[in-house]
Amino acid sequence: MILHGCNIFCAYFFATINSMFSFFKNNKALLSKEIQDAVVACIASTERRSSGEIRVYVESHCAMVNPIDRCAEIFEQLKMHETKERNGVLLYLALKDRQFAIVGDKGINEKVGGNAYWNHIAETLTSHFKKGDIKEGVCYCIVEIGQSLKKHYPEDGTGNINELPDEIVFGK
Repeated sequence: MILHGCNIFCAYFFATINSMFSFFKNNKALLSKEIQDAVVACIASTERRSSGEIRVYVESHCAMVNPIDRCAEIFEQLKMHETKERNGVLLYLALKDRQFAIVGDKGINEKVGGNAYWNHIAETLTSHFKKGDIKEGVCYCIVEIGQSLKKHYPEDGTGNINELPDEIVFGK
């Protein structure tokens, strides 16, 4: 699937990990304050080393049958395809459905070599989630993607412009 030149990379389902999530009406409560703070700090730290942009979107249920389609929709809604170097990456989490997807824009996909790279990230993320380790899994994913962004889109010393907010976006 191509969306504004955005290559859709992978989607994997979480393992059975029901005990790790609380079921609240407020989606911010789906992730503890500790996890939220760690993820935002990880994004900010990682983005300082490159011109790339990483976002995390969390909702309780996937509004579509396929989480890749939902992730692609959100990628476009967040205007991630409008980054200067087309190097935005979105990590989508549908926590109650235990699904996730990763979408990277055209520029970064061309640099990292495609599906093998994204599959490795997704498999490692799945491994963390199976152990109930959401914070470590998401932060690992951000750091790994950030290392690739740093390699292919390094901060050039003129001051990195943060094109998109670092905060987690919470859906329905």
